[in-house]
Amino acid sequence: MSATTTTTATVHEAPAAPTGVLNASRTTATAARVLRQLRHDPRTIALMILVPCLMLILLRYVFDASPRTFDSIGASLLGIFPLITMFLVTSIATLRERTSGTLERLLAMPLGKADLIAGYALAFGALAIVQSALATGLSVWFLGLDVTGSPWLLLLVALLDALLGTALGLFVSAFAASEFQAVQFMPAVIFPQLLLCGLFTPRSDMHPVLKAISDVLPMSYAVDGMNEVLHHTDMTATFVKDALIVAGCAVLVLVLGAATLRRRTR
Repeated sequence: MSATTTTTATVHEAPAAPTGVLNASRTTATAARVLRQLRHDPRTIALMILVPCLMLILLRYVFDASPRTFDSIGASLLGIFPLITMFLVTSIATLRERTSGTLERLLAMPLGKADLIAGYALAFGALAIVQSALATGLSVWFLGLDVTGSPWLLLLVALLDALLGTALGLFVSAFAASEFQAVQFMPAVIFPQLLLCGLFTPRSDMHPVLKAISDVLPMSYAVDGMNEVLHHTDMTATFVKDALIVAGCAVLVLVLGAATLRRRTR
């Protein structure tokens, strides 16, 4: 009896595998698993990679008689479209893993929350690179988007926006119980930023309260960064500030996303 008790106590007191520290091998293994799953879902890949390009083509020919209008808003939307599509796809894909029990099984393994979130961000970030490169190349070299600065800076902001959309999608998936609810978060999370980011009117012309709100929304700085590239030949201090704010917001939201991961069974 005492031997059994001792054995049981030993089992309970055995130290668990470390899961709180970011581990490169566990992170890349998680990213590889997510990419393998996405490879068998061509509709999701098409949504992430092709839809922003199709929207930019549509926008270009909506303003076919006024190319300057396309130049003025095309750069901003080049950053907004990837953010929106990555938000939708990431929130739904992550929620699917939550509701199917996959995340819970993974958390029962020697896999830290940081590994899990970083793995998802790495996988969707790889697709974000492809998406942003295609959309930027299409806009500049095929649709004739006229920018004063370097197209590489446009690509950088578009990529940061896509990563921000990925981070927001990972975060809000924790608060949805179904894919329909995940889509419902879009009006709450994306639409206010879209209205206040300066796309429709300069933020300085808004009501002071709305201007103050827009100052804390990351999409505002994404649009500002695109406008800096649109009007300046060199990288400006304002561009650097805008890019750092967008990147910082993405990292902050990823940290919050890791905090929402909970093991729901014992």
